[in-house]
Amino acid sequence: MRIWLPLAATCSGTFMLLVYATIVTVALPGMAHDLHAGFGSLQWIVDVYTLALAGLLPGMGSLGDNLGRKRLYLAGLGVFAAATLVCGLAGDVTVLIAGRALQGLAGAAMFSTLLPLIALTYTGRDKGVAFAVWGAVAGAAAGVGNVVGGLLTQFLAWQWIFLAGVPVCVLTLVLSAAVLTDDAREPTRIDHLGIVTFTLAATGLTFGVIRGGEEGWGAPSALAGFVAGAVMLGAFVVVERTGSHPMLPLHLFRSREFNGTLVAAMGYYLAGFGALPVMSLWLQDGVGLTALSAALVLTAQPVAFFATSALAGSALHRLPAHWTLGGGTVVVGAGNLLMLTVDAGSSWGALVPGLVLTGAGAGIVSPVLPAIAMSAAPASRSGVASAAANCARQLGLVLGIAVLGSVFRRFSTGTGGSGLRAAYADGLSAACAVAAAAGLGSGLLALRLLKARRPAVRADDGPLRTRPGLRKGS
Repeated sequence: MRIWLPLAATCSGTFMLLVYATIVTVALPGMAHDLHAGFGSLQWIVDVYTLALAGLLPGMGSLGDNLGRKRLYLAGLGVFAAATLVCGLAGDVTVLIAGRALQGLAGAAMFSTLLPLIALTYTGRDKGVAFAVWGAVAGAAAGVGNVVGGLLTQFLAWQWIFLAGVPVCVLTLVLSAAVLTDDAREPTRIDHLGIVTFTLAATGLTFGVIRGGEEGWGAPSALAGFVAGAVMLGAFVVVERTGSHPMLPLHLFRSREFNGTLVAAMGYYLAGFGALPVMSLWLQDGVGLTALSAALVLTAQPVAFFATSALAGSALHRLPAHWTLGGGTVVVGAGNLLMLTVDAGSSWGALVPGLVLTGAGAGIVSPVLPAIAMSAAPASRSGVASAAANCARQLGLVLGIAVLGSVFRRFSTGTGGSGLRAAYADGLSAACAVAAAAGLGSGLLALRLLKARRPAVRADDGPLRTRPGLRKGS
């Protein structure tokens, strides 16, 4: 069993950094009350973490090459533990948001090293098993976070969703230091301009969406965010095109397979998990459930995820990528369609069928995404492709929380009593409609882009390899 201790260390770190993307979901009403936080601040408590995680993830890969991946992973774990403690002790919403941002920065350092560390440790069939287990843990963490958050919030206080994580981080740090493989440092030039422009582009877009939901899409602050995001995105493209050591080589986007993988990664995470915060608000403030009861309702999603991954895991790796990534994302979108039945008279049960279907769809996509992403690029760029897929997944969650939260806010116009319940139902239905469109649209596009890719097969030296004859970019 000792052979699997490195996998346990990496999966524990993965679970911690991804569970904190959603663990705050059911605690938002309590945070709003204790910290006197408005809806916009609540969105930032959720979004700033994922934004920092996604925005810094590509550049952290270069930093790992310079420092060594094990060293960067351990440093990230240490900073993550400290930031989590800051969040738990925060008595002000500004401090909490700052702590969440630091959590995201540390999470990016951890996330960028995880797949390379697994690849360094395992070979042959063991590598395939390790990647499958890691993918399942990564996908399930988002759903499990709601349950853990509900339990801690209900029986202790929202602060404990952070305080309880500190000893887990410390234990993971000790285990990782003892069992992970030391890797050689490969001094390279870090694409500082690429990191800065990409992060500012993502931040500007997210800021614009959140401010647009608060003040209207034509508000000066919202427009400024969109313009700044567009300008920085253009600058990022220029930097990557002209730089000698780009963190994301633009030629990868000539591959239909690579593009299809990114579309599916972003789409299924946006549609599957972006609406969870507003579902929690509807369940607690609209229907009147406790934090724990709301968390138990949302548990339907991770249960479906685990069941799908467990029952179909081995078969998924033998299916063509367009059916697993594209088809699974379509299933996630269809799950949101089932939740359009929510109205003023609905109870919590109205969400369950949709949660089950979105969980099943995510359970199809997540276990195979890492290996397909790594095989979507030349071997020398497999790490970059994997980081890009993880980045796309997290950006999907960032945009999902921002866009769906803004839609929910715009359609929730009630003032109290039954009016509030009806308004929350209207807001949730509108958010689910947008999520459904995003899931179905991105899934169908991924199906088209990935259809030329032949079924993946197991290889002796890696988890998956495309069949001979696949033409990149076809």
